[in-house]
Amino acid sequence: MTTDEAKTTDALAAAQSATAAVPATPLEAGAAAASDAPAGPSKSELKKRAKEAEKAKKAAERAAREEEERKAREAKESLDNAKQNYGKLPLHQSQERNGRSFLKFNKLSKDLVGQPVIFRARLHNMRPQGAKIVFLTFRQQTHTMQGVLVISGEKDEHQVSKQMLKYAQSIPSESIVLVEGVIKAAEVKSCTIQDAEVQVRKLFTAVEVNELPFSIDDAARPEADFQRMETEDVQFARVSLPTRLDNRVMDLRTPTNQAIFRLQSGVCQLFRDYLNSEGFVEIHSPKLQGAATESGASVFKVQYFNSTAFLAQSPQLAKQMCIAGDMERVYEIAPVFRAEDSNTHRHMTEFVGLDLEMAIEEHYHEVLDVLDNLFLSIFRGLKETFSHEIDVIKKQFPCDDFLFLEKTLRLPFKEGMKMLREAGATDSEGNPIGEMDDMSTENEKLLGRLVREKYHTDYFILDKFPLAIRPFYTMPDAVDSTLSNSYDFFMRGEEILSGAQRIHDADFLVERMKVAGIDPASMQGYLDAFKLGAPPHGGGGIGLERVVMLYLKLGNIRRASLFPRDPKRLAP
Repeated sequence: MTTDEAKTTDALAAAQSATAAVPATPLEAGAAAASDAPAGPSKSELKKRAKEAEKAKKAAERAAREEEERKAREAKESLDNAKQNYGKLPLHQSQERNGRSFLKFNKLSKDLVGQPVIFRARLHNMRPQGAKIVFLTFRQQTHTMQGVLVISGEKDEHQVSKQMLKYAQSIPSESIVLVEGVIKAAEVKSCTIQDAEVQVRKLFTAVEVNELPFSIDDAARPEADFQRMETEDVQFARVSLPTRLDNRVMDLRTPTNQAIFRLQSGVCQLFRDYLNSEGFVEIHSPKLQGAATESGASVFKVQYFNSTAFLAQSPQLAKQMCIAGDMERVYEIAPVFRAEDSNTHRHMTEFVGLDLEMAIEEHYHEVLDVLDNLFLSIFRGLKETFSHEIDVIKKQFPCDDFLFLEKTLRLPFKEGMKMLREAGATDSEGNPIGEMDDMSTENEKLLGRLVREKYHTDYFILDKFPLAIRPFYTMPDAVDSTLSNSYDFFMRGEEILSGAQRIHDADFLVERMKVAGIDPASMQGYLDAFKLGAPPHGGGGIGLERVVMLYLKLGNIRRASLFPRDPKRLAP
């Protein structure tokens, strides 16, 4: 291109550019817009968009403000001013002694109202009441007390925070807790302590519990509740006796069992107290013996080095040898073993025997009198000292009060059998019961009912049993050789003591052993004691668990045994 052509081209481009820069007239612009560009939003659309934008702006501002408030609230809540008032205690809690006095519920008195207390207890149950209060039930043995935990203000001296309330609700039932609080007067129907409660200030768990085999409330439920299921729209879980015994540790926590075994302990203490006051000495005889006490059929054999030994059926022979050793009056509380395959409500293979033996001065009724006065002392002591425990037990096992006379009814064996015959009692073959027959369990119970109806007592004595149904060492009656100087004591129609005057002459013992089919050589050590000279003597043996069962009318002896042993149970 030439220089002139280039100049011409530049001039034309400049002209075109100038022409494009000239503004169009309104008419031209409108025409161009109509033909070349899309239509813009309407005024209403623009107004709508403006409102939405304003709404979104406000929502964003509100969300930001709420987020700031949430963070501030969480920050405030994270500052738990009550965290020192609750939580789980360390495993080792025996590092120091502060000399604090711990409250026992059975010692709670009106003097403590308004006073601060500290105690350890089981958490029986928990009931939230709204968002700011929780009711807690604490249990110590047979007593329960209500606790109240309420959220308090930050300025409260003993603050209870929301976190503390939440922690309380997370504690499993049956956990062991340490509580500090203030006793307040209150009306509480759901606990045994009904005129006070504890306002909880501090709550710590010492031991937490996981899965439970059953609840204490179900295990403590009376039969009347299950009877209600037949007529009312209610459902309750029944805890069977085998399940209880399989989980005995849990079962022992029920108020009923706490009361049963306190009363059982009371029987032993009353037994000791009375006999000590009568000049008796407590002894401890061996439970491994070289020969059976009464008969080889009902003893447990055990390997004893290179020979065989037997678990003692009773301390009978040892007691008698102590009398021959001039101890005059002895007693023992110890286990007794019976290898009898009896799966009944009143038999066990191991039980606690309360045994005594004493020298006789003139008449074997001296022994009977001591035994009788012993029982009366026990019955009076239980009524006076254990009324609370008896009331607790009656809530689950209702029964009539145990009746006994100030002067005990003593019936000759023949008269007891006469009462049974007149009532239509029969023997095992269905024949009318004979005057000298042994008494079955059913006839014992029948006689108990007849005596209660006629004499208004649950406790009585049968004397002068037939010699043929008593052990070999029983002294025959001096006049009628078919009878013996022996006796049984009964509670609610069941035998709870069997006793007699013993044969104290060695030659006569040998004679009686042969009649009973016992080889005298197998009991030579026993016989030798009497060859050295023994005074006339007698005694008796009492089954502790049977006394407790019958006094409280528990229905099964296993309920009166801490860890029962029977033909089918060796654990726990």
